[in-house]
Amino acid sequence: MENILEIKINNKSYPEFLKKISDAPQFLYCKGNSGILKNLCIGVVGTRKPSDYGKQVTLKITGELADSGLTIVSGMAPGIDTFAHEICTEKGAPTIAVLGTGVDEKSIYPQINLNLSREIIKTGGCLISEFKPGTPGYPNNFRQRNRIISALSLGVLVIEAKEKSGSLITAQFAKRQHKKLFAIPGPIYALNSKGPNKLIKEGATLTESAKDILDVLEIASQKIYQKFPVAKNTQEQLIFDALKQEALYIDKIIEKTKLNPSTIATLLALMEISGKIRNLGGNTYSLN
Repeated sequence: MENILEIKINNKSYPEFLKKISDAPQFLYCKGNSGILKNLCIGVVGTRKPSDYGKQVTLKITGELADSGLTIVSGMAPGIDTFAHEICTEKGAPTIAVLGTGVDEKSIYPQINLNLSREIIKTGGCLISEFKPGTPGYPNNFRQRNRIISALSLGVLVIEAKEKSGSLITAQFAKRQHKKLFAIPGPIYALNSKGPNKLIKEGATLTESAKDILDVLEIASQKIYQKFPVAKNTQEQLIFDALKQEALYIDKIIEKTKLNPSTIATLLALMEISGKIRNLGGNTYSLN
């Protein structure tokens, strides 16, 4: 039997920030560490189909925010949400996944994130929902749960979103709830940048690093500890230099380093195993 806690709105375990909104759910269903619902949180949301740029930004900034002591809240959807939760579990930092389904394993959507949900709980995080166990993912549920992501948070960071995106619904809830809004700028011709760029025009804080967020929230940024990987030979240094500015597809790394393909393939595999770089998917790599 799954260990699922029902928290009523008048229970002391119910998060105070959530209680303040006019349409606060009367019940929350929680699986995992319910104690973190009282933590200082930041919402991180974005498209289900991120670019390599979006993936890299999510891993870097979300990781820094987790290092600063903030608890990351997201929706465990494919894409940006998944990357935000994954970097937290890798760091052993607690994270909150707000679901549009029941929190029981049979109901979790998407099912491809079932293992991620287990990792979230294992690393001291939790899954929460206003929907009873056994509730499937009806379309309107996901819009509804977005108000909870913003309500739990001091502010919301939007990383890549089209003009008509669920992430912008979360941003609208954040505005109504008088939360701080942050957005990652992107290329003007990229569809995934339309949403964040629009939010910046409307007053969201243009965000290039975790420090931009921490400064606005008045949280000491010196808590961030960055560990830069060290090259063990000249070949690894060539790869570091190639990846300094952006994530690159393997062919581009070969072109920039002028190393032969078999050497690059071996180096990339070893550097990924040692945690120096990360495969963002499809043989596109970034510094870790």
